[in-house]
Amino acid sequence: MVIMIIFLFFLREITMKFRIGYRTIKTALGTAISILIAQKLGLDNFASAGILTILCIQVTKRRSLRTAWDRFLACILVMPFSAIFFEGIAYHPLVIGLMLLVFIPTVVMLQAKDGVVTSSVIILHIYMAKEISRGLFMNEVGVITIGIGVALLINLYMPSVDKKLIDYQRRIEGNFKIIFSEMIYYLRNGESDWSGNEITDTARLLDEAKSLAFQDIENHFLREENVYFRYFKMRENQFEIIERVLPIVTSITKTVDQGKMIADFLEELSRNIHFGNTATVYLEKLNAMNKQFEEMELPKTREEFEVRAALLQLVNEMNLYLTIKSSFKANKGNEQKRTAAN
Repeated sequence: MVIMIIFLFFLREITMKFRIGYRTIKTALGTAISILIAQKLGLDNFASAGILTILCIQVTKRRSLRTAWDRFLACILVMPFSAIFFEGIAYHPLVIGLMLLVFIPTVVMLQAKDGVVTSSVIILHIYMAKEISRGLFMNEVGVITIGIGVALLINLYMPSVDKKLIDYQRRIEGNFKIIFSEMIYYLRNGESDWSGNEITDTARLLDEAKSLAFQDIENHFLREENVYFRYFKMRENQFEIIERVLPIVTSITKTVDQGKMIADFLEELSRNIHFGNTATVYLEKLNAMNKQFEEMELPKTREEFEVRAALLQLVNEMNLYLTIKSSFKANKGNEQKRTAAN
């Protein structure tokens, strides 16, 4: 086992250098090992152990374990089915079809539908043997155990994705800063030539990051979620607010004092999209600024009224933006390493 892990470590380096998929490397290695073991043990149909390994190596540990159990259950279950149908009726192709009509719904009912393909291989082994014997069953159990067992051992080692997740975190935060800076510029100047590329890029990065974070969860048997997944979900919720805020900002046709105050607030906020949870501090500042607005003179024109109303809506959205972050709590140990602030 130790030798296998060391070998997988070197394979990882080769994978990174030549850009070969890591799952491809594990599949090739596992298939060769399975066939070699089955052949050395003198099992018939030893090549089928390699097929089982190919089918059981998945992208995550949990998925691999679920797939392995489905295939093992289906393969074991199909042997008594084969005995009943072949010995009870005949060794004939039509009997295979008849048996599948009964066997497949049974496997689906047992929630092991991933095992249908592999169990079909066992059916064909028994059909080709033209007999049912204890030795044949033991041989098939050996092939199944080796093929699935090697796949599970190979999949015990999964490369860490922490660096990739941290990179996604930094890129998303960087896009947030750019988006805020463009809003600030518009509030101060009433114009902007921003292309808006960061909007579509952030949406894509969030989808990719959540998918990778979920994959990391699936690679830990006792973990239901991790700080990364919760973090990206929190950022996704904040991003939805940003998407609502942008049309509000662009609807403002006149620069007013309140707009400049909000721009100053957003500028300070954008500088603090980094490590640490300071959302509560900015919520207090936002509330204080809102009280200042209430004490200022009422709008004198319809246009100024509409601008002030839009700015009030912007303040309310930013309040929700910060509330989402303040409710986000990372694990104490991970918070110092992985999370961002606002």
